[in-house]
Amino acid sequence: MLTLQDAKNRFSAVVEAALAGRPQEVSRRGKPAVVVIASEEYHRLVKAARAERESFADHLMAFPGGDQERAQAAPRDVTF
Repeated sequence: MLTLQDAKNRFSAVVEAALAGRPQEVSRRGKPAVVVIASEEYHRLVKAARAERESFADHLMAFPGGDQERAQAAPRDVTF
């Protein structure tokens, strides 16, 4: 893993390594921050993630709870 300063100093080498198929992890303040990957790999990952994801409508339709009884609560009295 490279530090942010090292990645800045050697950015061309970081890009070349990512293009060669070796993702480059970069840390900031001692914690993992980003991964530099080739554009082709990024687009492949996005396409695969979209193919596996269901639509929002399907997600809502799968929600368990269609047969639940509603509570029969009466409205409270309010005086103005």
